[in-house]
Amino acid sequence: MYMLNNNYITGLIDGEGSFAVYVYNGEVSNRKRRVRIEPKFCIKFKEEDKSILYDLKQFFKCGHIYLQKDSRPNHKNCYRYEVSKRDDLLNIIIPFFKKNPVKLKSKKRDFIIFCEIMNAISLKQHLTSSGLTKLYQLKQKMH
Repeated sequence: MYMLNNNYITGLIDGEGSFAVYVYNGEVSNRKRRVRIEPKFCIKFKEEDKSILYDLKQFFKCGHIYLQKDSRPNHKNCYRYEVSKRDDLLNIIIPFFKKNPVKLKSKKRDFIIFCEIMNAISLKQHLTSSGLTKLYQLKQKMH
């Protein structure tokens, strides 16, 4: 088990993590999905480094770890730690990174937008067509 501390976690996320939002809007995207907006916090490592992901899961006490198979030549299978439960994002992940900000400008920008989107979701703005379109446009500013 790695000795995880706040600075170590922030460094991992700066290098390998992401704050992502997938928006499926019939007016903007032709995909048909049950869930119209999916915010996620995730980090991915090669199989030999997956133990760090289990430590992160234990540290945050939320999320799931998945095998992400890759059949491309010269690529290896990876494991992905992902938090997508909205309550966990709002009550665990966002507060942690507000107290322990990432350092990279691009990652900071993504986190700020991620927080804006999560706030809009908590206000149920994503349930209207105009709100979902607004969130899609906001998401487009993310890396």
